[in-house]
Amino acid sequence: MNGDKSRLAAWGLRLAILGLAVLALGILGHRFGVLDFRPALLGLAGGAAIGVIGAIVSAVALVMSLASSRSGVRTAIAGLVVGLLVAAPVGQAMIAGSKVPRIHDIATDLANPPAFDAVVALRGETSNPLDRAEPADLAELQRQAYPDLKTLELEVQPGKVYEAALETARSMDWEIVSSNPENGLIEATATTRVMNFKDDIAIRVVERGEGAAVDVRSVSRVGISDMGANANRIRSYLHALKVNLGEAG
Repeated sequence: MNGDKSRLAAWGLRLAILGLAVLALGILGHRFGVLDFRPALLGLAGGAAIGVIGAIVSAVALVMSLASSRSGVRTAIAGLVVGLLVAAPVGQAMIAGSKVPRIHDIATDLANPPAFDAVVALRGETSNPLDRAEPADLAELQRQAYPDLKTLELEVQPGKVYEAALETARSMDWEIVSSNPENGLIEATATTRVMNFKDDIAIRVVERGEGAAVDVRSVSRVGISDMGANANRIRSYLHALKVNLGEAG
């Protein structure tokens, strides 16, 4: 009986470690350009699923061990911890993604979003299109999901705002692809830390009344849903810009 519990605990740990390995292969494969984003995401999902199974097996082994001779407890705990660590990040991302619409092109000005120019050549033929044609109700989906994303209006001279906008974009560790102070336009690329996914950002600063108006657009190169990442990026950027200008309150 004790041998059965020990073997069950060992299998739980093995499955949890396998899940970790599959997860790591998905991440590293995409970071080093070996895997396209689709198989890489399958690696993440598969690793998380295996991790869940490993955690369940380890949990069963742990209960059985605690109820009798306690043999295999440490192995069961190790499998449970590793399995949960593998599954938790992917599970959290899936839960977050289920709460937002399946869109990946977010802008503060839905009627006239900032346009891309220099970035277009970098996106490649397999990247998401920039025409905002799909889904047909993209603007309405964004309004419902992110009603707080609007044009930032400031009572600050446009030239000063543009300089602050460029400085703030650099402070976000974005790659500045193009900056055109005459037209008030900035184009940049953000690279995600874990998977090295690239999202492109367009920032527009124009004169409005006695001040300036700032609009931001953030678009994922791959994937149907951005899991809310582009909206969060725009929020963070606009807050940092206001802080930079001393306008946060």
